Amino acid sequence: MVKNKDIAIEAGVSVATVSRVMNQSGYVKDETKNKVLEAFKALANKDKMFGQSILNRKIKIIGVVIPDISNPFFGEVIKGISRIADKYSASLLVCNTEELLEKELRYLDLFKTNNIVGLIITPKTDQVGYNSKYLYQLEDLGVPIVLLDRGINISHFNSVFVNNVSGAFDAINALISEGHKDIAIISGPMSSKPGRERFYGYENALRGNDMKVNDDFVFFGDFKLESGYEITKKILQMKNRPTAIFASNNMMALGCVKAIVESKLSIPNDIAFISFDDVEMFEIMNLNISTVSRPTQLMGEVAAEMLFELIENNQVKNTSIKEILLETKLVLRGSEKLVLK
Repeated sequence: MVKNKDIAIEAGVSVATVSRVMNQSGYVKDETKNKVLEAFKALANKDKMFGQSILNRKIKIIGVVIPDISNPFFGEVIKGISRIADKYSASLLVCNTEELLEKELRYLDLFKTNNIVGLIITPKTDQVGYNSKYLYQLEDLGVPIVLLDRGINISHFNSVFVNNVSGAFDAINALISEGHKDIAIISGPMSSKPGRERFYGYENALRGNDMKVNDDFVFFGDFKLESGYEITKKILQMKNRPTAIFASNNMMALGCVKAIVESKLSIPNDIAFISFDDVEMFEIMNLNISTVSRPTQLMGEVAAEMLFELIENNQVKNTSIKEILLETKLVLRGSEKLVLK
């Protein structure tokens, strides 16, 4: 990636001048501005030539963009992708966006000068207002792209998802079968496919059992531990608190359990609990937490196989969009029980 310092040296100007030109802020003489832009083009071309030489040496680089590298789910997904990449003698360039849109766009710019041959991406959101610029950036890469876990509206990319609706439905249905009537959900953002679909599964299960959705028991987090923790503290302080909590992902589940343990309450004796996604830490803590399990490594493997098929066929734009939907599995370990007092 071309740096302002390198441009300054090439053009014979200060870094501050380069910054003003590149950011279009402050006055710079036309002659100086042209020098800076010519220097940038020259250095960008060198980068491109270097990238081309990498390709000529038959080194394949796959870009992988994920929203939260601290989330074990994505670590397992990357294992699956890596296993298939090794089969095709390819390397991975993994980027962590920390759920920030600006970082996603910055990485897409980075990929332009690193000559990746394909991209697997889990975007932050699929909302229409965000799509136009984002889709342009993705299509401008000119490489095959596969979406993983989260979608992008009106895109023509292949994708690998899990059945979030049925997974959440099964979890809530299990709680209802145990006798729970007051069930809280810590949902993910409604701007993402998993957030929306898991909430719909929650709604569908309640309504399918002739139960109303109680807005007092609906909470929205951001798929991160802190939001699960803070929301659970609020739930536990409610005068008429729910008898069960469903956390819509593993990180919020960790935060949820942390808040319950800190409050010196036990699962399920004081409150029942089910998590979407397995959490290895629960096993270490000797907590038998029921969960909606999904084939995490398989998701990565399927996405990578799909991508390499597109690469082998030199297929950047899909004539027919392929979406693979993998099923979840409800694993009950006892934390869903209703303990009468």
